[in-house]
Amino acid sequence: MGITASLFYNSSTEKQTLHRRITPSNEQKEAQKQRWNELADYLKAELKIISGYSIYSWLQGSYKFKTQLRPLFNGDEFDIDLGIYFQWQGEPHDGEFSPLQLKKMVQECMEAYRQHQNDIKKVASPKMRCNRIHYEGDFHIDVPTYHLDNSRDARALATEEDEWEESDPKAIYVWFKQQFPDEDIRHNVRRLIRYLKAWGILNLKEGEGKPSAILLTVLVTESYELLSEEERSSDDNALTGILRLILARLTQDSTVYNPVNHAEIMSDRLGKNGITALKKHIEQFATLAQQALNAKTEVEAADIWSTVYKHFFPLPEAREEIVKFSESRQDSLLRQVFTPTIFVTAERKKPLSQRTNNWSGIDSIGPIPKNCSITFKLVNTSSLPPYVTVEWTVRNEGAEAEIENDLGHPAGRGHSATENSAYKGVHYMDCVLRQYGRIIGVKRVKVVIN
Repeated sequence: MGITASLFYNSSTEKQTLHRRITPSNEQKEAQKQRWNELADYLKAELKIISGYSIYSWLQGSYKFKTQLRPLFNGDEFDIDLGIYFQWQGEPHDGEFSPLQLKKMVQECMEAYRQHQNDIKKVASPKMRCNRIHYEGDFHIDVPTYHLDNSRDARALATEEDEWEESDPKAIYVWFKQQFPDEDIRHNVRRLIRYLKAWGILNLKEGEGKPSAILLTVLVTESYELLSEEERSSDDNALTGILRLILARLTQDSTVYNPVNHAEIMSDRLGKNGITALKKHIEQFATLAQQALNAKTEVEAADIWSTVYKHFFPLPEAREEIVKFSESRQDSLLRQVFTPTIFVTAERKKPLSQRTNNWSGIDSIGPIPKNCSITFKLVNTSSLPPYVTVEWTVRNEGAEAEIENDLGHPAGRGHSATENSAYKGVHYMDCVLRQYGRIIGVKRVKVVIN
């Protein structure tokens, strides 16, 4: 089992892990479920009246696969794909309406639906292969429009170019489930898919080898059965093994087919240069992952993983481990152990009469109210070894921060940092000191906000 296994995933819902921090909370899942159910019910009823056809809905995409991520950047949104199916026997062109006419029906119904809902921000202009509705709470629902012939179990997607496009989201979902009949194994694979998707979102740019979610899903699914038992023993081991297998697979053959429709080459969307870039990115990630597995301590390994997953990767308490790490060094550079002392002050931005407006503490603070300015200052700077850098990272926890999808951010470098109290709960300002690029000191400053 890898040294950071418990930081990747833990069956306890309370423990802070990478998987928990990149996954929607139960409250967010319920809010999304309620909204797509209400939208689906409305569209099915209205479109049946307007078109005269029976209407069927089916969830697809990451929500259906159970690999959905929370928004990882400010301004990003949860994405739900809700397919709407107009049912008639025969070919798509046998219907009474063109693809574009059906897409316009869906768009008009969504705009009418918006008039009766207070939590909808807007209905976007029609996209090439779907219509989109944006909700408060950082999420949107994409609504692709299909023809469905139940007798042939055949589907076709309506596009904005007034064309029918071959597309069967159900088939690839069924394929995925059939690869892993064991539900426990399916859970493991889903976590690996989430880790790869989060890596792509946090580190890669569009047009520079960034893979689609469905491409990553297929690559992970194809590779999982080739993992050894040891590699499957923990998520950090499994992720490192999956990266190695995907890299070998793409190096041998970079063509990735849709597993349920070999006429579609999924890797073609990246282009030749994109595939080359993707292989390079995966090679770099695989090298880094192996370094994390080889780390002597949990703190060192967590720090390496954090270069990929940023503040979403949790940081463990560190004092004893850094001492052990420093004593085990065999190279010529002595890594001195330094225990940072952090003086913390908080001040209400809008002072209240006859109330406490200022707080202070050493290495922790709180409880303090919301809407305070908080300053963190390294006070024992005179004892710092030479060539030391000081890095600050906010890691938020708790229901309020999760609902707002604000689980932290880098907070700068230097001997001090300033932040604000925004969410009720227990949060951390993590201070990491490096000498010659390696950790020599860590302090997790607890901030309790009520």
